[in-house]
Parts: sequence; structure tokens; C-alpha cells
Amino acid sequence: MAHDFTPVAAPAILRNSDLDANAVQEARLDLAASLRMAAKLGLQEGICNHFSAMVPGRDDLFLVNPYGLAFEEITASSLLICSFEGHVVAGSGKPEATAFFIHARLHMKMPRARAAFHTHMPNATALTMVEGDPLVFAGQTALKFYGRTAVDTHYNGLALDEAEGDRIAAAMGDADIVFMRNHGVMVVGPTIAEAWDDLYYLERAAEVQLKAMATGRPLVPIPAEIADMTATQMREGDPVSARMHLNSVRRILSRQQPEFAH
Repeated sequence: MAHDFTPVAAPAILRNSDLDANAVQEARLDLAASLRMAAKLGLQEGICNHFSAMVPGRDDLFLVNPYGLAFEEITASSLLICSFEGHVVAGSGKPEATAFFIHARLHMKMPRARAAFHTHMPNATALTMVEGDPLVFAGQTALKFYGRTAVDTHYNGLALDEAEGDRIAAAMGDADIVFMRNHGVMVVGPTIAEAWDDLYYLERAAEVQLKAMATGRPLVPIPAEIADMTATQMREGDPVSARMHLNSVRRILSRQQPEFAH
């Protein structure tokens, strides 16, 4: 399922950047923790899915998990730093091809997307495979995403060139979450913590919706005015809540899988 990618040799000028600053190390820890907890919760798919985040202080370099490692194997130091042109600036290995072509183009085309998480997590992906809008706003958790989703309606095979990455970025528009029809989901955020928080709750919202759908009884959507009001209330506290959520993930992993921080 994963496809190989041949990185371009990095120009020496990129190697001179200070990529060991404390903010960069914190980003590595946040991203590694997100990947590890995603694995723990069953949100990964083999070695095929990918999380990325812009390097703090840079608008031309991003962190991404390397090709060949499952999420549960990721450590802070194993994450790669890549440029939009295909240079591996720091780290051992290379990105998976679709990871590069999707994530590099998303970060380039959408500066607000400082973090981008792509998974084939089972419940949210199941909703990309049925007719109609994926999320029916019938549960409180789903309201976190009210007015924030888009659907990429055209499955177009693997993203193995820049054109496909650009097409996916265009399909996202102003949304933070895109359901990629017949494929999976992409979640973007201004921080790693907010992308993680959205990814986690998106899968939970999808899970309870599928359970409700399985009863065979009609769903009862929340009235639009209540949904909009509640979504606004949720968004007001999201950045702080998301940071606290990811901090809790890091504490849990520090006890259970301390090697993630290496």
C-alpha cells in the first residue's frame, strides 16, 4: 500500500539552520506522542499513514514520520525534517511518497495548516464510503466539527505527484477536516495539539454515529441554530483544552512508553 519516494540531496544552506532549538524538540515530542497514541488507539494502518507539522520558526520545512516505521515505533528523534522541494534536511530515512506529495503541498498551499494528520482510521474512514454527508450532527461530540468539514468527492488513486496534492488542498478550502471519499481523512490545525485533539474526537464522533446507524433507526440531527451555538462555545476553549489533552498523552506515554521521547 505504501509507495517509495526518492529524496533529493539537501543543499548545504539548509543544513546550516538551527534545527535543535527547544521549540523544535518540543514539536518533535508532540508529534511523536500523537503518533504513538494514535497507534495505541488503533488509528494507524500499517506503515501507510502520516502526520506532519511545520518546523517552529520556519515556513519552508516540516517534520514527518519516516517511511517504513509503524506509528508505535516512532520516537522524537526518528522524525524527519523535509523541505517542500523533496530534501531530507535532518533525519535518517525518507518520507513515504504519498506523505510527501500530500503534506508538502498542503503546508505550502495552506499556511494556516501548521499540522496535518492523515489516517485511514476505521470509523471516520467508514463514513467516507457511504452516500451522503459523512457526519450527521446528531451527537454533541460531532458538534466540535460543525461548519469545519469538507468532502473530497473525487477519489483519484494514490497521491504520487504534486498535482494530486494540490487537488486535495483545493478540496479542503477553508475546512479543517476533509473526508476523502473512499480513502480516509485529513485533519489540519494551527498547532500539533489542536490537530491531535480534532483527530481523536473525530474518530469518537464517527464511532458513535456508526453505532447509532447500526440500530436501523433514523438519526435525529440537532437543530442548526443549537449546533452552531454549541460549536462556537466549543471553539472558544479548544486551544487550551487541546494543549491539556496532548499534555496528558505525553504523561501517559512517559509512564508506559518512555522511549517515545528518545
